[in-house]
Amino acid sequence: MTVLIRLVLLAFLATAHSAAADAPLIILDQTQLPFDLGPGHPDNKPSKRSNSPHASWNSAGNTANSSSVWGNRPSNPANEKRLIITADGSVLGYYARNAGGVLNLFDVNGRRIAYRPARGTRSLFTTNGEWCGTVDGTGQSFVLAVTRSCAARFHR
Repeated sequence: MTVLIRLVLLAFLATAHSAAADAPLIILDQTQLPFDLGPGHPDNKPSKRSNSPHASWNSAGNTANSSSVWGNRPSNPANEKRLIITADGSVLGYYARNAGGVLNLFDVNGRRIAYRPARGTRSLFTTNGEWCGTVDGTGQSFVLAVTRSCAARFHR
């Protein structure tokens, strides 16, 4: 983990109530990100073909990214263990990975908010392809660090 996100994660864990979740969400200051995590890095550019919302695995047209698929439904009990929460314990939504490895972020109603392509970047992109933030960590333990505008999408 980067030093910045590690420090924020420690602050998050210190202030989080007893709620346990797989993916804490923090608001990032994009100007404080190291170059390799920001949208200026070639691997993280929204214009990169594999990051595009039109790339087959990222596409909203791919049923693997739809909340109508059982694995992505808010009513799927497995998604209760993949919550996205804030430092105050508020639940913003949940995450699910599709068969191609794309990480999808959904709000509590099952609306797809953002995605991380399967390979080549740790960046998150909105469903219309704007850079949204970054994912730090691997496997079952990671942090979602997003811009204010991306976080606001969970409340629309």
